Amino acid sequence: MGKDLSTIAFAPEDRVTYRHKVRRCLDVFARMLDEGAFETADGMTGLEIELNLVEDNGRPAMRNAEVLGYLADPTFQSELGQFNLELNAPPRLIGGDGFGAYEREILESLRRAADRAAKADSGIVLIGMLPTLTPDDLVLANLSANHRYRLLNDEMAVARGEQFHLDIHGIERLQSASDSIAPEAACTSVQFHRQVSPDRFARYWNASQAVAGVQVAIGANSPYFHGRRLWAETRIALFEQATDVRPDELKAQGVRPRVWFGERWIDSVLDLFEENVRFFPPLLPIMTDEDPAGVLAAGGVPHLGELRLHNGTVYRWNRPVYDVMNGRPHLRVENRVLPSGPTVVDLLANAAFYFGLIHQLAEEERPIWHRLPFATAEDNFHRGARDGITAIMNWPTLGEIPVTELVRAVLLPRAYRGLDLLGVHPIHRDRLLRIIEERCRTARNGASWQTEAVCTAELRRGLSRQAALHDMLMRYWALQQSNEPVHTWPTD
Repeated sequence: MGKDLSTIAFAPEDRVTYRHKVRRCLDVFARMLDEGAFETADGMTGLEIELNLVEDNGRPAMRNAEVLGYLADPTFQSELGQFNLELNAPPRLIGGDGFGAYEREILESLRRAADRAAKADSGIVLIGMLPTLTPDDLVLANLSANHRYRLLNDEMAVARGEQFHLDIHGIERLQSASDSIAPEAACTSVQFHRQVSPDRFARYWNASQAVAGVQVAIGANSPYFHGRRLWAETRIALFEQATDVRPDELKAQGVRPRVWFGERWIDSVLDLFEENVRFFPPLLPIMTDEDPAGVLAAGGVPHLGELRLHNGTVYRWNRPVYDVMNGRPHLRVENRVLPSGPTVVDLLANAAFYFGLIHQLAEEERPIWHRLPFATAEDNFHRGARDGITAIMNWPTLGEIPVTELVRAVLLPRAYRGLDLLGVHPIHRDRLLRIIEERCRTARNGASWQTEAVCTAELRRGLSRQAALHDMLMRYWALQQSNEPVHTWPTD
């Protein structure tokens, strides 16, 4: 933190020292939990939205440094690829007009960003995976000019010891290999943050895991990669494979992947941090000067930089976050399962469904994770990513059920109750959750719209796959500007 990463070279003793420091941080974290040192107020939310920069012809624009220079706005940051940006919406409570404020702020930020991007001959598209990307775009030379990305790539490549292989079986099949983690840059997502008090953290994380498959099924928006139609949310499979540092021998030994759903329900947030330290070797052993035990003993709040950095290199789909704001430590659940887009209102509908649903599920007397086996939740997650809005889920007492029926009959009523408990104004509650209901009624989300538009262009208009993908993206980009939900978009 704060060091010139371009000159860092890690020695074996650095990793040993770092590992010991991470464990000291973990001990201090456990003491803070025992001593009740955390902020207990919860309900604060946050959104991180990843964006794609494109040229007028729909090709990726490798110009994020130039666009960020024009923006000069700290709410925008670089992401892994030079064609990526990230927007961090200011945190807020969603009670009352919270969702309305989110929508106004995000639309204004995107309008301003699009205006600045135009100066760099670029536009902005919110989509899970840019369908016009080619293998030549996803190479080491196109990583962002942030030395941490290059350092992370180098460490993961060394840990892997061979090329990163992709083998994604979907409607079609893609097999490829890369000598870097650059293909991960194709994955653009939205992350939802929910601040939770320590005593409630396990309930909110478990609830998030239980509904992850449903979330990704109804929010899927990434059906194409390198010209192939793969999963409805191909981003899940690509991220899992493109950053897998385990050669086949370690997989056979049961070594956990760094992109991880997990393997059990938890009783405490400490379970997750302990697993991260126990199962995963350090990737970036960058040390701070902080003595966390000394800071705590002096009545201060330790930043636990090594533990936080290590936690950030374990890519759980629902990740625990330790942070310090205004001198007070707090905990958040970071929900990472959903793609970016298709529109801001679609994105906020996904957020309303998630925040309302997990609030209700976390507070129920007989929680869902007592009845849903963890392995079934993981299977639902991959079913949702593979099949999207046509997915079949396995749910307690209901057995096998189409995800659209599960949402409309069982989960949407809970999301309504959860938003009511959070004090969300009925105007925003009804508008956003109605979008989810209509998606389910019409079986139309971002992924199904994309595939229908491409198939129409291929079959009715005789376009090649690449021409059809380009045509679809240009229409998607134009329709996105309307901020009308994707289930209302025409496909021809």
